[in-house]
Amino acid sequence: MGRSPEPEEDREADPESVARAILLRQLTLGPKTRHQLAEKLRGRNVPEDVAQAVLTRFEDVGLINDAEFAGMWVRTRSSGKSLSKAALRRELAQKGIVGAAAEGALSDLSDDDELEAARRLVARKRRPVDATDLSARDKELRRLASMLARKGHSSGRAFRLAAEALDG
Repeated sequence: MGRSPEPEEDREADPESVARAILLRQLTLGPKTRHQLAEKLRGRNVPEDVAQAVLTRFEDVGLINDAEFAGMWVRTRSSGKSLSKAALRRELAQKGIVGAAAEGALSDLSDDDELEAARRLVARKRRPVDATDLSARDKELRRLASMLARKGHSSGRAFRLAAEALDG
């Protein structure tokens, strides 16, 4: 009993069927951007014109929606990881979402939301420090500010929020 080959393994299958099978398999794993899916098709040697036609068809029927993906990405990554708008913008660009689609998703995240998420993160990660030990306080200040900087916050904001947490 031999198993029937998957369309992308079937050398006789037409490129459009192969492309559809690849995209459907990728989308069952989770939402993806058009850019990510185009890269996957390129890696599987699907002809570019076929890839673009199938990608456009998937967009037309709503299986690919970069604006929706960007909004979901910003919501989950900003709340779950406390990332700044700058860091989120970079992540979206890596996924092929730039310009109006990226800015539209980022506009849903207010500066106050971003600031509050950073404050919650600092409060959660703050270690108790002896107020009389200035060396330990400075070390904790640098640690917290570095953590915020890795999340994409400016150094000025990072140090200000860390100092507020340690002094408050």
